[in-house]
Amino acid sequence: MITVKSSHELKIMSKAGQIAKAALLAAGDLVAPGVTTRELDNCARKVIEAAGATPSFLGYGGFPATICCSVNDEVIHGFPGDYVIKEGDIVSIDVGAIYDGYHGDCACTFGAGKISPEAQKLIDVTRQSFYE
Repeated sequence: MITVKSSHELKIMSKAGQIAKAALLAAGDLVAPGVTTRELDNCARKVIEAAGATPSFLGYGGFPATICCSVNDEVIHGFPGDYVIKEGDIVSIDVGAIYDGYHGDCACTFGAGKISPEAQKLIDVTRQSFYE
């Protein structure tokens, strides 16, 4: 069965998505050599909470953070922590926000400083595959 959402529910869902996007972009803007993945997490949490939302992932199944963060060849949904981002790293961030009972969720991969042509190609091809 398909549940059709009301225009009010769609507006709330859109707001949840906008909040998640803002948190993702704010954390992504911080991706740079010398920044820890914990700093990315703290940034995203501040954006989500300032918008009146709650981080979707924090506490879910015991997950200890606001974002999932993976660097280079780490498996997805990694825990942010004390890892210091280095020049050339590729950093994947996944973020979710609950607003008025609805979840917004999005992810993106960012390059830290100057990245290799191979890393840039990986980012470009995987992004395009999403749209395909």
